[in-house]
Amino acid sequence: MSAVLELADVTVRRGESLLLDRVTWVVRSGERWVVLGPNGAGKTTLVQVAAAQLHPTSGSVGILGELLGGTDLFDLRPRIGVASAALAERIPRQEVVRDLVVSAAYSVVGRWREAYDAVDHERAEALLRELGVTHLADRVFGTLSEGERKRVQIARALRTDPELLLLDEPGAGLDLGGREDLVSTLSVLAYDPDSPATVLVSHHVEEIPPGFTHAMLLRQGRVMAAGPIEDALASSTLSATFGMPLELSVVDGRYAARRRARRR
Repeated sequence: MSAVLELADVTVRRGESLLLDRVTWVVRSGERWVVLGPNGAGKTTLVQVAAAQLHPTSGSVGILGELLGGTDLFDLRPRIGVASAALAERIPRQEVVRDLVVSAAYSVVGRWREAYDAVDHERAEALLRELGVTHLADRVFGTLSEGERKRVQIARALRTDPELLLLDEPGAGLDLGGREDLVSTLSVLAYDPDSPATVLVSHHVEEIPPGFTHAMLLRQGRVMAAGPIEDALASSTLSATFGMPLELSVVDGRYAARRRARRR
């Protein structure tokens, strides 16, 4: 399998803060990664680097065969699908859902005077149908529930048939039902051999969809573990990552974690 994302000794500093510390990571086509870690671990910074939105302070970043810093970002970014809270904040609340999805072809939010072909609209409709939100096509983004917004954003992220899909905490703010709907949707995508290489960022192991193949655990910008999910994700690595004794369990492909009970 070819590499779609390659980070070599990537460090990101902002003033005195060290956000990523010599991160080396390879994501290959067909892989589905979950990135786990506490607040401040560097997860969102990692996504920004992978999305070609942030250049590292040092180290090298290869994205889809292109070297970050030596390629045209306007050509590269449409090949990367992104759904994140930062993107959601930029979406005009009066944007019609159908327009929000179709406008991803130009990597813009907020339709203006762009021209789209029939095939563009057909692809947008197909994605809305695939994500189970066809009935929302004529609604405006600001009237959607949090769960509906998440699924619409994923449809938009898939609009350009990206080679790399980055989902930054898509489960944030969802209630139990919304989370389970989202996990089910992402599991279908994970098992689809035609889906792009995927990176899902989360705080919670309960949000890992069945079908995800690899895991990376981050703490204070450093990689604590990375590799096939059955190797990287364990009680010991999870405890070290979150700084407390945790017990990890898995039933029918779903993970759960709880603090280890103190022995008397």
